[in-house]
Amino acid sequence: MSQSLTAQARALPMAIVTYLERSASAKPTSARATFVENAVVVDDGKTYTGEPAITAWLAGSAAEFEYTTTLLRTEKDEAATTVINRIEGNFPGRSVDLSYRFELAAETGLIQNLTISI
Repeated sequence: MSQSLTAQARALPMAIVTYLERSASAKPTSARATFVENAVVVDDGKTYTGEPAITAWLAGSAAEFEYTTTLLRTEKDEAATTVINRIEGNFPGRSVDLSYRFELAAETGLIQNLTISI
């Protein structure tokens, strides 16, 4: 994230906070450590399953555009935690609010499923 974490963000599970920080850092592939080995990510209509695919996705999405991230709000239900972020940068449209729906593995606290949508 481009700004320091808000109190709202600090209240999130550690894997989510770490993912948000690392995915927006100079080394986005380090966010891979926040996922279980067989995790699934759905982003932009594509599905990425397992460590190699998620690592490649993290590297590709960060290299494509320069952007900043602002956390707008969080929501929680029995199955998942959703983070709504405003992304602003040098991509078509220049600004978009994205929903990051995180499902964590009960035994490890790591990300099991991540779905990113508008």
